[in-house]
Amino acid sequence: MPTPQAVLDDLKSLGSETYRKTYARHGIPLDRTYGVSNAHLKTLAKSITKALKKEPGELQALALALYDTGNMDAMYLAGILADGAVMSRRELQRWAENSHAMSIVAEHTVPWVAVESPHARHMATEWINSKRDFIASSGWCTWSGVIATTPDSALDLAEIERLLTVVEKKILTVEGRHRYTMNGFVIAVGGYVMPLADKAKATAARIGEVSVEMGDTACKVPLATAYIEKMESSGRQGQKKKTIRC
Repeated sequence: MPTPQAVLDDLKSLGSETYRKTYARHGIPLDRTYGVSNAHLKTLAKSITKALKKEPGELQALALALYDTGNMDAMYLAGILADGAVMSRRELQRWAENSHAMSIVAEHTVPWVAVESPHARHMATEWINSKRDFIASSGWCTWSGVIATTPDSALDLAEIERLLTVVEKKILTVEGRHRYTMNGFVIAVGGYVMPLADKAKATAARIGEVSVEMGDTACKVPLATAYIEKMESSGRQGQKKKTIRC
């Protein structure tokens, strides 16, 4: 049966200095990653899931233990393995607080599990009001995930419209990934919530180009108006996802 230490040993053996340097350019401290590729993480996740197929409780416990290691590769793997639907508010809050401002974890791993939770909207709303940018980023990504996976009929459209107003008023008062994920929220509304698509496009037009310091990477902030129009022209607008995990 896989143990946290055994999995860490596997991750270390799969690590690459090239990926460590890549992750470092994205703000991941070198001492928090072995540099494991996404492909290797997914393969390892399949192996672990297969080994613990009949022991969902053990699989969940392993995921929680891996996240608590503070190693980015292990935390990302934990997000693949964990069942967000059974996580408590306290567990979700701990994951948000312990992402250590690593954007890969804060904007992917944490929202992955949060969106699956019955507490998703509560946690997302609480997080976006955090004074800590990395937690606020988790909140906006969680809201974007909720929007992308929930039928429009089950969404609180008035609340989402209010959040569009919040973004328009505050996006230039925050910095970095917080600003980036706010922009992503506008895109999510325009791309997935048909009753509010026009309002999202109008908001995106008023916001215009969003500038975020992306460090020594080739990453760019997507122009919300163009991204929404691309989804619309490709026929993907309004098509909900089954999951935001990738």
